[in-house]
Amino acid sequence: MKKQDKALRVNINLAKATWGHLPKTARKGLEELISGYSLSVALGDVQYFDGRWYVTHAGLLRFANRNRCSGIRVLRMKELCEPAGNRWVFRATVYTSPGSKGFVGYGDADPSNVSSLVHGAEMRVAETRAVNRALRKAYGIGLCSVEELGWSPRPSGPDRSNQATPPTNGNSGHHYGQPRLRDQLCLLIRKHKLDAGLVKAYAADYCGTPALRDASKAQIESFVTHFADWAARDRDGLLCKLNSYSPAKEEVRA
Repeated sequence: MKKQDKALRVNINLAKATWGHLPKTARKGLEELISGYSLSVALGDVQYFDGRWYVTHAGLLRFANRNRCSGIRVLRMKELCEPAGNRWVFRATVYTSPGSKGFVGYGDADPSNVSSLVHGAEMRVAETRAVNRALRKAYGIGLCSVEELGWSPRPSGPDRSNQATPPTNGNSGHHYGQPRLRDQLCLLIRKHKLDAGLVKAYAADYCGTPALRDASKAQIESFVTHFADWAARDRDGLLCKLNSYSPAKEEVRA
């Protein structure tokens, strides 16, 4: 009991240092998670967002390992997947013991239900979500997992508004932001069978830059959202807009 009490105090103190002041209900919830599932704040088993606790993929795997999980089987649901649109669906089965019939969970992901930070990695997100849901079902863990969220969560805690923010352009922005957004734009172009050159010309005009490569991550993200909405809502109207950027019409204007 003394060892458990010490572990609980350490985790509570670490949680306060990480997320700042915790309401009484949040502290009580964390105590239940630590005592009931042996989850660890230090190891990143749980996260705290918007007043709620969430379990992580790493935490679920560690919990399964401690409980001697016999295995996890993951299958891609081919009939439900659309690779061209980056839509993926997986089925995961968790076997808690050698004689277990298995606990099944499904996970899906596409550009509309994942954070922009992981656009282009929807297949991996879908697989992780399926595994997480199967594990939660197998071991009776009612908490939603972080990876199942369809948005990019902002940790609750001390105000970090004065901290320096990463650049939207340059190496970091280029590696983590713009190529993924451009990949998404390319998928939209292929999906709606549009002229890539005209789309790039429109994108540059929309962003107010000489060329698309000169636009910031935020500008490109705004354009992709606007473009996807217009293409789905009124493709003919979008085509008329794109045609206004054709070289032939530019010559007539001149």
